[in-house]
Amino acid sequence: MSSGGPGARTPEASEGADPHTPSAPAPRAPEVSTGHKPTTPGPARRSPADPVKALMHRHRELCERAVDPLEIAAGLEAHGVTDRTAVRFRHRDVFSLAEEMYARVPRDGERPPPPTAEQAPRARADWALLTLLPGALCAATAAGIRLTDGQSRLVAALVGFLAVSLAMRAALSRGPLGIPDRAPTTGTSTWTYWLLAYAALGDGLLTAAVTGGPDALPTGAPDAPWPMATAPVLALALSCAPAAWFAHLFAVRARRKLTVSRGLEDFAASVRPLLLGTFALYLCALTALSALSGAALDEPSAHPQVIALGALLFLARLLTVHGFTHAPAVVLTAAATAQATALAAAFASRLPGCGFLTAPVEALVDLWGAGGIQTLSCGLGALALLIHGNRKLTRASAHAQAEDPC
Repeated sequence: MSSGGPGARTPEASEGADPHTPSAPAPRAPEVSTGHKPTTPGPARRSPADPVKALMHRHRELCERAVDPLEIAAGLEAHGVTDRTAVRFRHRDVFSLAEEMYARVPRDGERPPPPTAEQAPRARADWALLTLLPGALCAATAAGIRLTDGQSRLVAALVGFLAVSLAMRAALSRGPLGIPDRAPTTGTSTWTYWLLAYAALGDGLLTAAVTGGPDALPTGAPDAPWPMATAPVLALALSCAPAAWFAHLFAVRARRKLTVSRGLEDFAASVRPLLLGTFALYLCALTALSALSGAALDEPSAHPQVIALGALLFLARLLTVHGFTHAPAVVLTAAATAQATALAAAFASRLPGCGFLTAPVEALVDLWGAGGIQTLSCGLGALALLIHGNRKLTRASAHAQAEDPC
């Protein structure tokens, strides 16, 4: 007789039981109190075993279209990845991180070798000759204005203006001063033409406005009531060639430093003196061309105005070429607006009760002459762009393009 209750099973019954019937749970061993609450194992935290893979997924398009590791490094820097950030991805700097990302991207065929200093693009004859064309046509226009009078002089001035404009447009359409296709259009051409027109006619018009004129339209003669200054425009047109050469030199040297740099801070420190040296070389060339133009045309020197305007236009173009278009557009607009405001105030002061409007303009003209308006507006704009370029043009993302326009 079994000693168990009615529900107890004999060993024979257990052996003949249905195998699909769940058996009773096994008895649990008694827990020994240790003075601590029992801990329940939670879900294990997943640490990123491959953080570079996650970064590559985030910048997949950049990695796939990059032709060398430098382009990936520049793209990462443009997205805010610094050398300090690269440490979190187990790399000492952005360049080392970019090299691993480039090596891990699957590609069809063999990948192109990274660029070296020997692969730097050389100056091409097409854009080198085009940059000489504006100065040559401007010199011919200035000679035509001097050798003619009356209606013939007006025709020569208009034809020369169109010819120089087209030549300048062609010179700035390619080469180191050409804007890449990826850069957005900002409409700075209008303000550039205004600044150049003011360099030729602005000082004479302002002087006449302050003294009660002008009484007639400009005739192009140096002794006219509203004289036209051709030496500043000639100097700026001639400076197109050295501007292109120095921009080419800056792009090539910066690209070369990019290939040997091992950190973003190292690259910025090496490019900063290169930028300042390029800018200083252009100012020296422009000063020499300004003196040469003034002596050739027998006009009074306007070195401060020419240097300030040339510095503004050179820095604006250099920033635009490297993809930074917003600041040049703002500064050029501000400089042109300041000059237009000075002229408008000089004429508006003739209205009844508005004589106070010309007080600041007259004070500046008495202190620095009529050229002080252009010198001050363009000089402050050039200084602002130089400070801005010192931050933007020393970034790797400003120099790592696959296609070099030079």
